[in-house]
Amino acid sequence: MGVLRRAVGLAGYGSLAGVVALVGLTYQCKIRPVDSNDYIYNHTQYARLNPNNSPATHDVCLRKVPLRDIKPELLEKEGKLVEAFCAGVWSGVGYAYQRRYLEKKYRGPETASQLWERKELQQSTYNIGTQITDHFEVVSKSSESIIVRCGDSPRVKDTRDSDGLFEMTVSIDRKKHVAEFGLKSVFFNSLSGYKSVDPPMPWHIQWLHQWYDKILMESAIRNVTR
Repeated sequence: MGVLRRAVGLAGYGSLAGVVALVGLTYQCKIRPVDSNDYIYNHTQYARLNPNNSPATHDVCLRKVPLRDIKPELLEKEGKLVEAFCAGVWSGVGYAYQRRYLEKKYRGPETASQLWERKELQQSTYNIGTQITDHFEVVSKSSESIIVRCGDSPRVKDTRDSDGLFEMTVSIDRKKHVAEFGLKSVFFNSLSGYKSVDPPMPWHIQWLHQWYDKILMESAIRNVTR
């Protein structure tokens, strides 16, 4: 969330809008709010990271893909598709700008064990504890979902003014022969004593974030389709 604000200041809306145009096909992505009874609000990580139940900025980007378009080997073993989808988010062109930005600022001896190179991001299976470009850490993984903590460096274990969960999901409907991919974001201020009735992200930053989600989605879909 903080990086997104800084990226806007560094690149400007025009440059980022150009990235949107390059990726294209985002019309197939659907953005909606995260439902108030969504399971993520009852997830142990959400309760741990947001003990004050501070108001959240939230949305989910959804994209359906026919099973016939997905690489067959990713459907052979449970969990492989969500791993490849996650790898596509971080290794794809959609994340390239932010990855380079974070690399210039934070890559060094203290972050050497984290994933930085595109090849590493492409090949990782994203097990719990995996740290990505000093801004994300995998905190939950199942056969259909990978959740990362975001908002600040994973080296900051305590509460943060910029905190959140970002979930990558895959749901397969074999009767309808379709897979639905999701990018779910819930951002909040987790500092003790923080009191506000307003979500942490202003509307224009959330609007930009939603377009960024679409870019990440289309970039990731390329990694799972043939």
